[in-house]
Amino acid sequence: MHHVTPPPFRTATALLAALALGGALTACGGASHAADGKPSTEVTVYSADGLKSENGDGFYDKVFQQFTARTGIKVRYVEGGSGEMVQRLVRERSNTQADVVVTLPPFIQQAASKGLLDPYTAAGEDHVAAADKDAHGAWVSIVDNYLCFIYNTEQVPRPPKTWADLLAPAYKDKLQYSTPGVAGDGTAVLIKAMHDLGGKDPALAYLKKLQASNVGPSASTGQLAGKVDKGELLIANGDVQMNYADMASMPHQGIFFPAADATSEPTTFGLPYAAGVVRNGPHEDAAKKLMDFFLSAEVQRQVSSVGGGFAARTDVEATDPNARKLRQIMAGVDVFTPDWNDVNTNLTSYVDAWKDATGS
Repeated sequence: MHHVTPPPFRTATALLAALALGGALTACGGASHAADGKPSTEVTVYSADGLKSENGDGFYDKVFQQFTARTGIKVRYVEGGSGEMVQRLVRERSNTQADVVVTLPPFIQQAASKGLLDPYTAAGEDHVAAADKDAHGAWVSIVDNYLCFIYNTEQVPRPPKTWADLLAPAYKDKLQYSTPGVAGDGTAVLIKAMHDLGGKDPALAYLKKLQASNVGPSASTGQLAGKVDKGELLIANGDVQMNYADMASMPHQGIFFPAADATSEPTTFGLPYAAGVVRNGPHEDAAKKLMDFFLSAEVQRQVSSVGGGFAARTDVEATDPNARKLRQIMAGVDVFTPDWNDVNTNLTSYVDAWKDATGS
């Protein structure tokens, strides 16, 4: 294995700096029009959880305020698990409600393969690494991110180092991970286990053992963070951006990355928040304006300072305190790249095998 350096961090700005900038982005100026040709006054976003805060100071909260101030277009926001959002798009195909969808892999690839996305090259996308966007323009990362696990720092003095450590009796009925096939982070647990433990069969054999400690299914990873902070759970899965951003209001969380065994390095892989324009959405032009705004330099500079994540653009560096702390979290962690084509092709069979192994 080799260490892969996460994307560079970006220069911080004041939270509402975008509002102070004069003029409009080329792609955001003028009236926005719906599919019927009438001016759009709103755009609907279906998104995986993690970028919006309950107290109103999260990345989405700030960026949506800025977008509305800039364009006059209000953002209607619907949140759920990554798989849940794609399933909703499928159900609504004959009466599409969403304009933009934001999910974690492999669900953004799934949305593209099901014909749910319209190709669109957003302004600024040329500064996004090839691995962080679809070759055919169906989607692009707006916030880079990584799989992690979290633990309660008050009741667990040291985080578990290996997958085997998670089987300790102390974690029985105090451990939970979100459901593969429904939540993006939960699906990521299955992918990481397959990578670390030597393939599908060893991973499923392990997860069958872990099921004895698992509290049960959870459609949303974000719901687990508060339970860990309160000590209702001792261990849960998550992702670096969401859990780091949570620490301001949930200080009893610690982030860790289990290794395959005691002689191996901790591992993770990229789980970017990837966005795409929904095919036949009611406000196509507004959707494209929002995509452009997500990848504007002024918004990307806020990813670490406001959102606690990793900017998708590689041309804007960050030196804010969050960027420095995030670099420390990722230090010494081996970042691998899953075969997303294989995952997308075989996702249903992998999830079905997980259900059979765990009785879920």
